[in-house]
Amino acid sequence: MNEATGKSEAFVAIQKIKEAEEKARKLILDARENKASQIAQDAYEEAKKIKEEYLAKARKEAEEKKKAVIKQAVAEAEKIRKNAEDEAEEMCKRIESLIPEAVEKIREKIRLFLEGGSV
Repeated sequence: MNEATGKSEAFVAIQKIKEAEEKARKLILDARENKASQIAQDAYEEAKKIKEEYLAKARKEAEEKKKAVIKQAVAEAEKIRKNAEDEAEEMCKRIESLIPEAVEKIREKIRLFLEGGSV
């Protein structure tokens, strides 16, 4: 083998090594980009899943609070209704106790009027 041929083979070998290194760099870069894209996609999917879980939990808690508020409001309304009924019953009792006195006063005024007096 002569020196020129050896240099030429070495040059070709170096070129092939450089091409192989360039291909390897490109493959590594592509793999990194693909991996980064996959990581970003996985992170997005995980974030979406977490968001949906928290939204479902928040909806459930809101529904439970709503039910508790409604239950409390119904209980309060029932208490108010009962108090109103008790007050109405008490008023009826007071009015009934005043009826005989009112009838007596009216009877007295009618008697006075019929006897010719003024009312």
